[in-house]
Amino acid sequence: MKHWRWEKDRQDLVWLTFDKQGESANTFSREALEELSAALDEIKSASPKALVLRSGKDSFIAGADINTFASFTKAEEAVAFTRLGWDTVQKVRDLPFPTTAMINGFSMGGGLELSLACTYRVALDDPKTRLAFPEVMLGIWPLWHGLQWLPKLIGPAAALDMILTGKPIDAKRAQRMGLVTQAVPLRILENTARIVTLEAPKPRELPFIQKLLLSFRGIVVSQARKQVAKRARKEHYPAPYAILDAWQKYDGDPFLAANDPSCSMTALFEHPTTRNLIRIFFLQERMKGLAKGVDFKARHVHVVGAGVMGGDIAALCAMRGITVTLQDTSPERIAPAVERAAKLFQRRLREPRRIRDAMDRLIPDVAGAGAAKADVIIEAIFEDLKAKRELFANLEAAARPDAVLASNTSSLKLADIAAGFRDPSRLVGIHFFNPVPQMMLVEVVNAPGTNPDHVKNAIAFVRQIDKLPLPVKDSPGFLVNRVLGPYMQNAFRMLEEGAKPETLDAAMEAFGMPMGPIELADTVGLDICLHAGKQLAKKDARGNEPEAPEILLNKVALGQLGRKSGQGIYRWENNKPVKGQPGAWDQRTVEALIQPYLDETRRVLSEGIVPDGELIDAGLIFGTGFAPFRGGPLHYLSEQKK
Repeated sequence: MKHWRWEKDRQDLVWLTFDKQGESANTFSREALEELSAALDEIKSASPKALVLRSGKDSFIAGADINTFASFTKAEEAVAFTRLGWDTVQKVRDLPFPTTAMINGFSMGGGLELSLACTYRVALDDPKTRLAFPEVMLGIWPLWHGLQWLPKLIGPAAALDMILTGKPIDAKRAQRMGLVTQAVPLRILENTARIVTLEAPKPRELPFIQKLLLSFRGIVVSQARKQVAKRARKEHYPAPYAILDAWQKYDGDPFLAANDPSCSMTALFEHPTTRNLIRIFFLQERMKGLAKGVDFKARHVHVVGAGVMGGDIAALCAMRGITVTLQDTSPERIAPAVERAAKLFQRRLREPRRIRDAMDRLIPDVAGAGAAKADVIIEAIFEDLKAKRELFANLEAAARPDAVLASNTSSLKLADIAAGFRDPSRLVGIHFFNPVPQMMLVEVVNAPGTNPDHVKNAIAFVRQIDKLPLPVKDSPGFLVNRVLGPYMQNAFRMLEEGAKPETLDAAMEAFGMPMGPIELADTVGLDICLHAGKQLAKKDARGNEPEAPEILLNKVALGQLGRKSGQGIYRWENNKPVKGQPGAWDQRTVEALIQPYLDETRRVLSEGIVPDGELIDAGLIFGTGFAPFRGGPLHYLSEQKK
């Protein structure tokens, strides 16, 4: 066999190892599934006392090979592949002896379904261990028993939350939920798997209340459907609604649901949303691969500017295991950033030890001594060219020759900042978006004279902190802000012409944007919108700059800046806008709102600001939230022409 091997030890325990040939991660291709089925037949014939299923890689199993899904040209091919996976996983479930999945690292999709087929699951207690059903993000659902078995193991509410959101959970949480039998450190992982499998304790029983909920699926589904409706429209994202129907009507069996158009595999595989979400998956993988082969790893990051942006960049780096020095003019200016970091660590890391370690890595540094030791230095002060030049004169003198010197500027040209450098080729742009912990995209900016090696190292750093790097040329607004600028300006023009803000927002949310342009402006800050608009404004044929929208000027003059001040275009309560009912709108309203966005995207492509159209689509999906089910703005335009 190419991908599987097994051996029986002296205790009559079989160790079955998945080590996919020629790949860095284990995924299920047709060949890998067929080999597993054959190996299970052999092992069953050998009549061992028990079996442990493990990985020969750094992680357990990433799920089905997405390339296999992408290659299907007919729904029948997808159905046949699903049947193979369904039957193979069932074979594990039917083995007449105890079985354990020894989970290290991530266990996703089909990998988690295979572990559910086992009697027990022993997981590595490590931050890298993640268990998830991400299928909904590809427009489908767990089709190899996952939807059938998970609710019966951990209860329907917790199971549906995992399956409907695709969010991963760590080993400790999985143990608390009952998904994992034990979560243990690496030094005892293998021995724990051995002991649990051979001793074969009685599996955990689902609490009575959870069993009761399994009998009242209609109520559970009704509540879940309300939550889904808040996040996704059925016409745009049919998969979560199909999941609820399939579980309620057919106990998560895709073959029983085959003729039901509300949840059949065929209907989902043939839906354009599924094709576009799979396209986005590959775009994301391409962005992750931009750092491949670059031998750079930051151990120390120095951030200058402890405002919301700089403080959150520092916190993110510390959370990712990097030592961080955070510089500002006084301890009082750094203190709020440290407080925000503590809250972030509590939400994300949860365990006291991990929170403590992250806090220890975040070091206030008023004197700026950390700049001389840092592998990456990030400037995140206010948008003033003179101030940035003066700061970088000191940073360049202090920095190591091999350190990455980066600006987080959002509207100034990199070349203008670098003009004050002794060696301008050293400066790169590493442009984060607010809120830093949530936004995946980071623009990596290079000017004509920027050293390509510094750009590569900056891209590698962005991947190190688990963000998606997008290489962009030095140009006003780069990609995201440049495209958003005309879109937002147009929305304010329509607002001044009498449109209700609720109407404009509702129209774009119906188009598929995560929030409308007016709510977005309030969220970003009307002062920031005004400043960015002035920086990005294009002069007319006579050389005159367009006037800023009067409503924007007035609101900023009054200090009504949006969410952060409690009042902007909307009044804000508990970080949410207070909205009235939207007025009537139609497709022409949508087209009028989105057209400047699409036109500017075309211009970015024609000017070569981003290497190619696919990366533009990826950048605008992950940077502006452009309707993912549409596959990106350029892809959307090409589909409109068909």
